[in-house]
Amino acid sequence: MKKRIIYRCENCGYQSSGHLGRCPECSAWNSIKETLMEDKKETSKSKIKAERKPIKRLQEVATTNSHRIVTSINEFNRVMGGGIVKDSITILSAKPGAGKSTLLLQVANDLANMNYKVLYASGEESESQIKSRADRIIEKINDDVWVISDNSMDNVLGIINEVDPDLIIIDSIQTFTLDEFPSSRAGSPTQTMECANALVEVAKNIDRPRAIILVGQMTKEDEIAGVRALEHLVDAVLIIEGESGEELRTLLTTKNRYGSTGEMGFFYITDKGMISIDNPSEYFMTSREGNKVMPGNAITVVREGTRPIILEIESLVSDSFTPYPSRIGECLKREQLNTLVSIIEQRGGMKFYDKNVVIKTTGGIKLKEQASNLAVLMSIISSVKSVGIPNDTVFIADVGLTGELKRVPSLETRLRELDRMGFKKAYVAPHSGKGIKTNNLKIIELETLRDVIRSIFN
Repeated sequence: MKKRIIYRCENCGYQSSGHLGRCPECSAWNSIKETLMEDKKETSKSKIKAERKPIKRLQEVATTNSHRIVTSINEFNRVMGGGIVKDSITILSAKPGAGKSTLLLQVANDLANMNYKVLYASGEESESQIKSRADRIIEKINDDVWVISDNSMDNVLGIINEVDPDLIIIDSIQTFTLDEFPSSRAGSPTQTMECANALVEVAKNIDRPRAIILVGQMTKEDEIAGVRALEHLVDAVLIIEGESGEELRTLLTTKNRYGSTGEMGFFYITDKGMISIDNPSEYFMTSREGNKVMPGNAITVVREGTRPIILEIESLVSDSFTPYPSRIGECLKREQLNTLVSIIEQRGGMKFYDKNVVIKTTGGIKLKEQASNLAVLMSIISSVKSVGIPNDTVFIADVGLTGELKRVPSLETRLRELDRMGFKKAYVAPHSGKGIKTNNLKIIELETLRDVIRSIFN
């Protein structure tokens, strides 16, 4: 075989015949390295003939329902679409310290308790480090959890044939190498993709299907390290979100061939591991005794994935002694908060030129949809007036620049969640609640922000 030198970008895999200081594909500096490649001789067509599979009509193709492995971690099952598909390959990514390894160790031991065999392969931590974490978060480690600390994917594939596990966890895929590609280092596009392809063959084996979960390192840009092809290769992409120092963790799916993309699960992280929040509507509200109300508090319903979640919004309005009052939104963008304050000033008849406005949500969840805008406005107004809003009252509507209330999607699902939780009143946009039947929830349709202010504060 002839050998030749090429120059490959370690970041994106771009190839060039000459050295470049900056990669023209991903714009990374000093990422192009010299690589020795072997040109394989072309095989004559007479020696090798491609085996062509018979063509079929789509309606003739047989379908099968993939078997799912259901854990006892409800929020994890929800994000996965009901459990782990038996012949699937999933990648989980997050910032360092977010809880990736912790969650997967819990999943591993949970499935081992259900008589599944699990192999945990780590290229980053030693076996003693993995055992120390397991002792901290798991009360009793099951005998069917196997662990190996090795950077060689060839060795891991051999162990898979020896142990015959049902679930394989690779932590992390960027740390493993195949001996077939000695010129590429661990974490390079070539090694990452070839290791992933080898694992796909293991997972999709018709005679012995297995579930595989890969841990993917995350870049400073909050993206999975390596080429984008890795995300296209796998069946599901999961991301753990959460600020350092806060206990709330959100498990989000950005791709799922066997479930809903965008589904979210909630956990809070403790010294004992990741705890599933099975009823988020209770977690994201403050429990108050009796009918006690607090100024600056309003309740709405947001949708995270396919699920409605009742959410409490808090605001604080204070006097400002500077030329430029503060606008702080821990749960929404500053531009959106400025827009909402302007709507109150123009359509609600209040002035905020000398007022600081701070907004946050109970539990720290982000406000990503417009359905919460009316609740944000009413929370601010309640703080200004120092008058609390009844705890059984909810606001579900967008508010336009004209001050008019706007419809929101999936209103019926949100209202039924409120009815289930025992709320009494829901303020919505006009003509949006017709035909929706509830047991104890009263649906109030109003046209403008001023109408809602008059109804709440007389």
